[in-house]
Amino acid sequence: MLRIDRRAGTWKLLGSVIWAHRQELLTTLYIGFLGLIFSSFLVYLCEKSTNEKYSTFADALWWGVITLSTVGYGDKTPETWPGKMIAAFCALLGISFFALPAGILGSGFALKVQQHQRQKHLIRRRVPAARLIQCMWRHYAATPESCSMATWRVYLATINSPK
Repeated sequence: MLRIDRRAGTWKLLGSVIWAHRQELLTTLYIGFLGLIFSSFLVYLCEKSTNEKYSTFADALWWGVITLSTVGYGDKTPETWPGKMIAAFCALLGISFFALPAGILGSGFALKVQQHQRQKHLIRRRVPAARLIQCMWRHYAATPESCSMATWRVYLATINSPK
């Protein structure tokens, strides 16, 4: 049931996309971490006096991780209006920060596919161009009465000179 990619092409592609967009992904992770710390601290400040579930900052941090990851166990819920507003904002922030890496990686894959197609197209054009150059070189080298003003005239003069 598990098919193994023998040449690991899929994993190489994924690794190259992640490596190419590592700056954007790390920035998203950093901003998400700051959002987690900030929203957890605000919920802790709003709920510590009225809700015994938020007695320490670690409890608020646990709530923040569960809310930002959109798991939502429901073991800790804010009771005050400011806490509920922060929770709603935190849930929307969590959805956004899971969507950002997906968009970054999706655009990275699209760019890699486009680059691969462009490279394949250039390779297709390179072979006929090389053949054309070789054929023209053979034509000028084999035809002594060629009236070309190109650099081949020196070559033709050395071939046609009496020895």
